[in-house]
Amino acid sequence: MNDITTIAGRLDATGLKIAIVAGRFNDFIVNRLVDGAVDYLERHGLDRAGITLVRAPGAFELPLVCQKLAAGGAYDGIVALGAVIRGGTPHFDYVCAEAVKGLAQVMLAHNVALGFGLLTCDTIEQAIERAGSKAGNKGAEAAAAMLETLRVLEQL
Repeated sequence: MNDITTIAGRLDATGLKIAIVAGRFNDFIVNRLVDGAVDYLERHGLDRAGITLVRAPGAFELPLVCQKLAAGGAYDGIVALGAVIRGGTPHFDYVCAEAVKGLAQVMLAHNVALGFGLLTCDTIEQAIERAGSKAGNKGAEAAAAMLETLRVLEQL
């Protein structure tokens, strides 16, 4: 393996400007995701002054807000956080599908590292587990993925 050129992202957030876009819907879950993302970024060298928190109404609006931020070019990376919990109608399927598709389009259209932290859960218990309980904190994981991707992109 010594003769293979390897490009990997170093997990150093020092000096970056990061936007965290968080949905207000299900905020009792989303706020825990935000806390996880902020904690991760701070532990990896980012000063709190380098973080901007933007609140969107819900998951469906995340792509539009992220697109506006990405187009503005003021941020090195974006972390999108939200929670959609299945109810008794197909609304869940439509919201999740369009939010995921929209966030992927933003990332690709603007060449921006975008951490995906949108929980799509069947139950409130599953959401709680993913927001800092048994399954870890998916907000922290989204921040980690964004940071690593950002650092890889810098080298390409």
